[in-house]
Amino acid sequence: MLKVEHIGIAVRSLEESVPLFEKLLNAACYKTEAVASENVSTAFFRQGETKIELLESTSPEGVISRYLDKKGEGIHHIAFEVADIRAEMARLQAEGFQLLNEMPKDGADNKLVCFLHPKGTNGVLIELCQEKEGGPSQGTPS
Repeated sequence: MLKVEHIGIAVRSLEESVPLFEKLLNAACYKTEAVASENVSTAFFRQGETKIELLESTSPEGVISRYLDKKGEGIHHIAFEVADIRAEMARLQAEGFQLLNEMPKDGADNKLVCFLHPKGTNGVLIELCQEKEGGPSQGTPS
């Protein structure tokens, strides 16, 4: 794993949380993006080499909505950047970690992603992410 790529924080409302985090981090939200396949809207902030990703559910059936109902707002996951997501998935599976998806899937911020089951990682949802081929991260600037 190369570095902590971002920390994902589940929030009930981006409209309320973006201004709060802009004040807290003394940094503007640089991008918002919807990920329809995950029923989520995201907002991104940079803090040095690490990003903060706010996640708002766009559906009552979405994973973030279920998380908020169960645990409330707060840290949802930690994402690690990897050079080769498929190789890292194979390595971790061979080490006994349970993957939540068998193949990398499209994520926010121009990434391929895979999640590890938190039951095998001391209760922490871990995301692996790799920049997709074809250029820098894209999205709607805020």
